[in-house]
Amino acid sequence: MVTGIGGRQRLDQGRVAALHGRRIDPLEKGLPAAAGDLTVSEFLATRPRLSTFATPLLVLDRAVIDANIARMAAWCADSGVDLAPHGKTTMAPALWERQLAAGAWGITLATPSQVRVGLAFGLRRVVLANALVDPVGLAEVSRALDADPGLQVLSWVDSPDTVAAMDRVLAEVAPARPLTVLVELGSPGRRTGARGLAAARAAAAAVVASPYLRLGGVAGYEGAVAPDASPAGLAAVRGYLHELAALHAELVGACETDEVVVSAGGSAYFDDVVAVLAPLASPGTRVLLRSGSYAIHDDGFYRGISPFGRDGQAPFASGMHAWARIVSRPEPELALLDAGKRDVPFDLGLPEPQRAAAALGTPHRPLAGQITAVNDQHAFLRIDAATPLRVGEVVRLGLSHPCTAFDRWRLIPMVAGGDDGPDPVVVDLVRTFF
Repeated sequence: MVTGIGGRQRLDQGRVAALHGRRIDPLEKGLPAAAGDLTVSEFLATRPRLSTFATPLLVLDRAVIDANIARMAAWCADSGVDLAPHGKTTMAPALWERQLAAGAWGITLATPSQVRVGLAFGLRRVVLANALVDPVGLAEVSRALDADPGLQVLSWVDSPDTVAAMDRVLAEVAPARPLTVLVELGSPGRRTGARGLAAARAAAAAVVASPYLRLGGVAGYEGAVAPDASPAGLAAVRGYLHELAALHAELVGACETDEVVVSAGGSAYFDDVVAVLAPLASPGTRVLLRSGSYAIHDDGFYRGISPFGRDGQAPFASGMHAWARIVSRPEPELALLDAGKRDVPFDLGLPEPQRAAAALGTPHRPLAGQITAVNDQHAFLRIDAATPLRVGEVVRLGLSHPCTAFDRWRLIPMVAGGDDGPDPVVVDLVRTFF
């Protein structure tokens, strides 16, 4: 039997601390030239001010991020579910460690290469929210499991074909320890996952028949079912979650692990996930949320759809902003900024102009306007002709979708408590591993 692991999970503290011992490449975008060839610790010891950085720039707010993490951890504990936040949102082990320290059960990842990063930093509980059929990645995970009896990796299958693809690789690897998989339930016309209960049962039967795999529960992603929080969208999400609960009821007796896992939950409908799935939690069944965007949140898609906010509760706050500089005002109602697709997300909404200032670290003033388009390195800011905005001034942008903000940066400056004050000190550089 593969037994679930109890107790609090943490990353390898030495490996996380070693991030501050890495030397800064002088070619990193946004960082001042003075940072070049210093270690992160050496640079932070100089108490660098935000005004010394260059635009475009992504900035994180430590106080907001910590508050979001603490709030979600408390909410999950009160709801009787565990949290394995999706690490792909940030791919920043230093931020994963903050989530784990707050009580997260483990970290969710999406690809074998992301799992490699997690294991390199000492992660012991991984939900790979995907099918593990890449031969190189599958062999690597299998060998890691054989080398570490305390390591737990849960991946997904949605058909007998998935099981057959895994079996072909594992027959050559000859693992000493079977891999635990969850049957993924999908939805017609949507992403991966078995289409209906009959297909899910067939996938489960193939797992049970495999000499290399063990059935450990069920999983799914309700965020693929609906694009919004309209009554129709919420009804579709709840219907899907009830089907996932029914699948758990059918398969729980066939599971081959001491602990059965039921997992769902992005960052848009986690309240519905808890309402439907939390009653399944028991000493033998763990309900795992995988919400990932809550820690950073945003000023766009998640601000509009997150349960905190649309249910009357105070919303999460955005822990990230971008700063861009006016490089041209060729028309009275148009300004061009130096941030584009290479710097800011645009897939779930364009950036939102919020504040303007003479320079980074100087007093801000409110800014009304709209970003109407982004090119590779420019953003088009439409403003009233009377707006006092000069070439060389800077604009703070609210962003939509943290997943596609972080993947554009390797070292992201973090301030202690917002970038609204006078020239805040940068207290950390958060390294990503995309």
